[in-house]
Amino acid sequence: MAAAPAAERGPAERPAAPEDSNSSAESLDRLYPTVGSTKPPRKRTTSQCKSEPPLLRTSKRTIYTAGRPPWYNEHGTQSKEAFVIGLGGGSASGKTTVATMIIEALDVPWVVLLSMDSFYKVLTKQQQEQAASNDFNFDHPDAFDFDLIIATLKKLKQGKSVKIPIYDFTTHSRKKEWKTLYGANVIIFEGIMAFADKELLKLLDLKIFVDTDSDIRLVRRLRRDISERGRDIEGVIKQYNKFVKPAFDQYIQPTMRLADIVVPRGSGNTVAIDLIVQHVHSQLEERKLRWDMAALASAHQCHPLPQTLSVLKSTPQVRGMHTIIRNKETSRDEFIFYSKRLMRLLIEHALSFLPFQSCTVQTPQGQDYEGRTYSGKQITGVSILRAGETMEPALRAVCKDVRIGTILIQTNCNTGEPELHYLRLPKDISEDHVILMDCTVSTGAAAMMAVRVLLDHDVPEDKIFLLSLLMAEMGVHSVAYAFPRVKIITTAVDKKVNDLFRIIPGIGNFGDRYFGTDAPPDWSDDEDALST
Repeated sequence: MAAAPAAERGPAERPAAPEDSNSSAESLDRLYPTVGSTKPPRKRTTSQCKSEPPLLRTSKRTIYTAGRPPWYNEHGTQSKEAFVIGLGGGSASGKTTVATMIIEALDVPWVVLLSMDSFYKVLTKQQQEQAASNDFNFDHPDAFDFDLIIATLKKLKQGKSVKIPIYDFTTHSRKKEWKTLYGANVIIFEGIMAFADKELLKLLDLKIFVDTDSDIRLVRRLRRDISERGRDIEGVIKQYNKFVKPAFDQYIQPTMRLADIVVPRGSGNTVAIDLIVQHVHSQLEERKLRWDMAALASAHQCHPLPQTLSVLKSTPQVRGMHTIIRNKETSRDEFIFYSKRLMRLLIEHALSFLPFQSCTVQTPQGQDYEGRTYSGKQITGVSILRAGETMEPALRAVCKDVRIGTILIQTNCNTGEPELHYLRLPKDISEDHVILMDCTVSTGAAAMMAVRVLLDHDVPEDKIFLLSLLMAEMGVHSVAYAFPRVKIITTAVDKKVNDLFRIIPGIGNFGDRYFGTDAPPDWSDDEDALST
């Protein structure tokens, strides 16, 4: 890979924060534009990583934070950017509480809450000692890694995954683990310096300043720092008078003029929060996208099958196994047995498309043998849950020490859209050849989302191999059109998909037949996890 982007730089590459807030008295003008300045038009368009918990629980409901519906169109390209809300205000002004109230009132299922507190720079040894004695200024703009913040927000707006540092306020240091976030429909970014950088301001679609009385903020800070961060009262007051209050007057309060909305009294101002929610709803409605199954179905009718498709040769043996697993009278034991045989043949066939290079080995007879060896770095299998995981044993049987990742995609019963709910991918997957496994593909919606996830994790398109026991022509065309360099490999292609997007003649609900569970009446062939 080329030079690492800001979001992936190591701690040693980040410059240290200053020791004195007064050393940058002229930085206010640098950090944000003047009132009358004209801003350019805004475009609307595992490892050591710790996964972010996928749920945000509020008093009324549970909100998914680790997934989202499609953020791309039938061409496989980005269809819309996330709506980003910036929440600024003084320390302990109630920004996080206001953010949670907005999330709950919005009733939007896919949201990410990103805190600026995660982006403090790594301190030197001397600065660590100053922080321990409450003599380091954490409320100065230069204490934050704005390059990392901007790079992170840009990737989140594009629906891509990001790695977020975890800051330990007790030890004043970053933890070794990083947490992983994925983009969403709405991103709320909150922090004391949320409006203190020109480039950062360009990424914010709505800027909200939470204005809370200074005495209330001091009381809240005392309570928080003593109970949650292990500080003593004298140290908190010393830090407040020396750094927090001067920084608020010099850097934070002046940014109030940049806000689109000012919320006096913070979380107690329900009228202001209701107005914010109405505005965000109207913006989201303008960006609304529905996954168009009909467009997928009609886009490539009568076109020849793509050259990126490889179908296992239909020998009498292969045809006979298909006869068995397609027969509705076949017992579960026989269905499993012959499905496994087909999976093994499919994966063996797929491995022949991997890159190989010439090599010479010596036989036990002392003779040279001109052979071939895999020329890539590593092979990773990624299964689309739940039926895709049934292909994992066959892959492990022929690929020694193969790494395995999983993706869970489900269909929203109200919108018909596939939604990403969970993913777990190995470290450095971007350097691997990836075998993406899905037992049946009808429309290609789930497969397209899974491919998009891999691309967003920097896996090259031509290193992705989509494997499926049975595909519909519609699904083949959809995937090949959106991602023309992905290799598609299957044991059979059926021509039709009915009005319920089931493959005809098909195989039935693979997951339910394999695991012995009952299929719901509205199941889809597009990865049975879509209908669970």
